[in-house]
Amino acid sequence: MTSGNNGASTPEDDDPFGYLYADGQANGAQPPSGGGYGYPNSVNRVRAVGQRQYGQQTAAYGQVPQQPTAYGSPSAHYAAPETLPGGGAPTAPVQQPSHTGGGRSGGPNTKGLLIGAIAVVAAVVIGIGVAMMGGDSQKDKASGSSSGAPSTSQSSQPSPSNSNSAAAEQDLPTIDAKALRLDGGTTTASDVKGAKADGGVYVTGFNAVGASVTWTVNGIPKSGKYSVYVGYSVPGKDGTATLTVNGTASKTPVDLKNWAGAGGGDYEKGWTKTYNWVQLNKGTNTVKLSCEQGNQCDALLDQMWLVKGWVDSSS
Repeated sequence: MTSGNNGASTPEDDDPFGYLYADGQANGAQPPSGGGYGYPNSVNRVRAVGQRQYGQQTAAYGQVPQQPTAYGSPSAHYAAPETLPGGGAPTAPVQQPSHTGGGRSGGPNTKGLLIGAIAVVAAVVIGIGVAMMGGDSQKDKASGSSSGAPSTSQSSQPSPSNSNSAAAEQDLPTIDAKALRLDGGTTTASDVKGAKADGGVYVTGFNAVGASVTWTVNGIPKSGKYSVYVGYSVPGKDGTATLTVNGTASKTPVDLKNWAGAGGGDYEKGWTKTYNWVQLNKGTNTVKLSCEQGNQCDALLDQMWLVKGWVDSSS
C-alpha cells in the first residue's frame, strides 16, 4: 500500500500517518478528528472487547476528554478561584476531627473531664455537709434538748439510766426521804413496797396544800447548771408540785406524771422519777419541794439527788 492510497483493501493497511506525507495530503489525507486514521472513508481500528466506552463525549484534537461526573463529586464546570491563572494561593487543608478521640484530634477532651470531676467532688462535699447538718438536727430532736433554757427549771421524764450511782460518780450530794426536813403534815412510812430509799422509807402526807420537804444541799463544787431529781410514786394518775431553790420558786412545775403506767390506786407499781433544771451556787443551797395552791400532790416521795449540767430526756 502507498501513503496516498485511499480506501485500502483492509483496515490494517491504512497508513495512520498518511497526512504527514505530500502524496498522502494530495490524496485527501487529514489529521484524525473522529477516531479514524486521517483518510476519507477510512475505518476505525478494531479494539478489544471492553476497551470501547459508550456515552462519552469525543474530545477535539489536543484536548483532554471530559470524564463523567460521579454522583456527589464537584461539577467539572466549576474551578476554585485559586486554580485559575492569577488566583490566590491555595488554602491549607483543614484537619478534620478524629472520630476516635472524644470529638477532638490528638486524644480525649481532658479539660472537660477535669471540670466534670471537680463538679462531682463539689457535689459530694456539699451532700456530706448537708447530711451532717441534718444529722445534728435529728440528734437534737431525738435527745429532746431545748434550744432555749427555761427561766428557772425544766421538768421532764428521766431516763432509767440516771440513778443515784451516777450522782455519786460526780461526787454530788444525794438524800433519802428520812433525812429531809418535813413540814406541813408530811411524815415518813414504809408500808408501800418499791421505794429505793434506805430501808424502803418514803414521805407520805404530801397531798395537802402547804405540805413540803426541804433539802439543804452542802458541798456544791461550783456555781452553775444542775439537774435535781426526785424519786416518787403516784397512784395511776398524774400530779404536780412546786420547786423552790434558794427562796425563789420556779415558774415550771415539777411533773409527777404516771411514767410507770400504774393502775388506779396502785402506789407500789407507780414508782418512777423526774427532774428539773436549776441554777445552784457554790457551797450550800436549799431545795424545797412543796404542794401549793393549784398543784395536784397525791404522791409518795423517796429520794432526791443532783446531776451536773442540764440533762435531757435521753440521759
